[in-house]
Amino acid sequence: MWKNKLEGYKIILASGSPRRKQFFEDMGFVFEVRLKEVDEVYPSDLKGSDISDYLAELKANAFTGCLSDREILVTSDTVVWQKGNSLAKPTNKEEACAMLQALSNDWHDVITSVSFTTKTSRKTVNNTTKVKFKSLSEEEILFYVENYKPYDKAGGYGIQEWIGLIGIEEIKGSYTNVVGLPTHLVYKTLMDMVG
Repeated sequence: MWKNKLEGYKIILASGSPRRKQFFEDMGFVFEVRLKEVDEVYPSDLKGSDISDYLAELKANAFTGCLSDREILVTSDTVVWQKGNSLAKPTNKEEACAMLQALSNDWHDVITSVSFTTKTSRKTVNNTTKVKFKSLSEEEILFYVENYKPYDKAGGYGIQEWIGLIGIEEIKGSYTNVVGLPTHLVYKTLMDMVG
């Protein structure tokens, strides 16, 4: 039984995201949520998965010296990458609308990096999903931003929300990765770590 492999280990999820927490519950993991404030700033020369890798590891660094034996810390970060630009979490309505306008009628990459840190080691993995939005009208964008306030989401949208249901035409890759966690990769990496 796969759960037996994790006996004696403690999984710590360092994320305030209700979506990531739900995924961990749905996968059947026993875990604890521990949060630390991290200033999510990265070097400006980083691109794509290098950004999310860096930020996932930056979040893990906040726990340096805080982990006990057989604790596995899981930190992650999601980046929306389009035409050489990283679309981070919008800070206001104007930014959110501008992001969705940029994503409208085009493809973009959603990249999630996950870092697994123990007292003595670290492994960081990432996953990329390609997403295509239909042509979004100004009314649709405004309705979504005003009603869903997607200010905690990279790229200014949640695929599981209204805008995703009506606007996403095509997706290549992992759906859960776009929501914020490549669950298949998380499960595989944890199983590999505990062997």
